[in-house]
Amino acid sequence: MSAADPEELKRAGNDQYRKGCFEEALRLYDRALALCPDNAACRGNRAAALIGLHRLGEAVKECEEALRIDPSYGRAHHRLASLHIRLGHIEDALKHLSLAIPQPDLLELHKLQTVEKHFGRCLDARKAGDWKSVLRESDAAIAAGADSSALLLAARAEALFRLNLLDEADVAISSASKLNYTSSCSPDTKFCGFIANAYLFYVHAQVDMALGRFDHAVSSIDKARIIDPGNTEVITMHNKVKSVARARSLGNELFNSGKFSEACVAYGEGLKQHPVNKVLYCNRAACRFKLEQWEKSIEDCNEALKIQPNYTKALLRRAASYGKMERWAESVKDYEILRKELPSDTEVAEAYFHAQIALKSSRGEEVSNMKFGGEVEAIIGMEQFQLATSLSGVSVIHFMAASNQQCCKISPFVNTLCTRYPSVNFLKVDVNESPAVARAENVRTVPTFKIYKNGIRVKEMICPSQQLLEYSVRHYGI
Repeated sequence: MSAADPEELKRAGNDQYRKGCFEEALRLYDRALALCPDNAACRGNRAAALIGLHRLGEAVKECEEALRIDPSYGRAHHRLASLHIRLGHIEDALKHLSLAIPQPDLLELHKLQTVEKHFGRCLDARKAGDWKSVLRESDAAIAAGADSSALLLAARAEALFRLNLLDEADVAISSASKLNYTSSCSPDTKFCGFIANAYLFYVHAQVDMALGRFDHAVSSIDKARIIDPGNTEVITMHNKVKSVARARSLGNELFNSGKFSEACVAYGEGLKQHPVNKVLYCNRAACRFKLEQWEKSIEDCNEALKIQPNYTKALLRRAASYGKMERWAESVKDYEILRKELPSDTEVAEAYFHAQIALKSSRGEEVSNMKFGGEVEAIIGMEQFQLATSLSGVSVIHFMAASNQQCCKISPFVNTLCTRYPSVNFLKVDVNESPAVARAENVRTVPTFKIYKNGIRVKEMICPSQQLLEYSVRHYGI
């Protein structure tokens, strides 16, 4: 291959493209274009390589450059139409499909019509405030071909936010933000009355504020206001975000100064502006906890958990408030959820253990033998086994063999359960080292698990799944 022949470089690039080596193809096309910058076909091929690398905005510009060189270049029109469909640019896609030579691709035309139909329905649903329909139609438009439309992803994020699906909304708006929208669309493009780029920041601000990222929310809405200063929705949201951020900042200052009543008022002012803010509810719950207003603290935690059911800070505060009110069963239930969400958090594990102790004590159960944490205890004789299984509380016996593959596979999980459920006694019997115990318990297959509660066997499982084993431990351990 001659380094000075652009056609040879282009052909070499084509070979790499066909192999899926898009970076190498791009490098070769760049070398060819350095020698012959007005080669429309090479520009088109470079666009194809950029598409392979998911750099769609750059691919649009490359196609446009190819058409500047050769306005009748049909393949560039076709490729540009396909790009605009993916980006959700309906009018641009239609324009280039109509210019494709010798005739428009009927499959692409059908795809465009389907995207346009769902896009229009999405806009109508947003105007009506029908967020379920916004979600459905944005998903349909994306599935139909507009898979790289920042605006549709933002609409999807806004719908998810309005439906209180905050984690999913965060994923959607983050995906929209990663798309280089500004490089592939004119700055005055409109969407639902917004300048398009302002809409992206507008939605981002809402999601950030709901998730407690107040500084990011302020930054996003400031950008939206700069881009689209006359938009009433942007202005309203700008005022709201600023007000809520100020309330949160003031509340934090007052809380840190020990002025818990005043902090409650400050957080309450923020909630008047944004009544679905989990962080403000949780912060006010912390104030009320400090003020020994346990019921009100629980109420605020409940509101936060309505907004985001797995919000760990709210679960922690509610569990602690239940404990202060000696509502131990509810406290233990919250700590159980937290142990799943935060399995390596030793403070949560210890709080869970103490709540279990209190619950058992309130029921008149013996707790003197309970200890926090520990390891799986090895049983080596019948007397030790009988003593262990006669204790009050729950004991889980793992009958195993060191040479057995299934036992080796599940043993680390048993160690995890020992940490996760510190109030349960976990023991193991190696059937080869303690055959008398295995015979007495009629254990013929390993791994076998037996659960004893207050000296009575309540469950036996042979080769259980991890899910069944943990379910059983949790069921009998509370």
